[in-house]
Amino acid sequence: MGIEEYGGGQGPHPEVLVVTTNDVPGHEVRQVIGEVFGLTVRSRHLGSQIGAGLKSMIGGELKGLTKTLVETRNQAMERLVEQARARGANAVLSFRFDVTEAADVGTEVCAYGTAVVIAPRM
Repeated sequence: MGIEEYGGGQGPHPEVLVVTTNDVPGHEVRQVIGEVFGLTVRSRHLGSQIGAGLKSMIGGELKGLTKTLVETRNQAMERLVEQARARGANAVLSFRFDVTEAADVGTEVCAYGTAVVIAPRM
């Protein structure tokens, strides 16, 4: 697995800018639309659970689970961006992830933030 498979985030010119900060330097918030989120729940594959269990006994990275979590986070973020765009936002501020166990059957990943309309300061 190459380094490109371990990351996420946006390209250089996104339609909806997503940032972890409360503002965007050089821009002002013209409208606060409100909270948006993207949610996905992934079940565990039996084979990966067995492999992870064995690997945890000897130590080391659980590469299969790492790749699955990266894909899951990226999917949650894509859904967040879709919701923000559908509501008329061009940015999401205070972006965060929340990860929880979902009834012992999988992992819930929620990407959330505040949808806003921003514009360059004049």
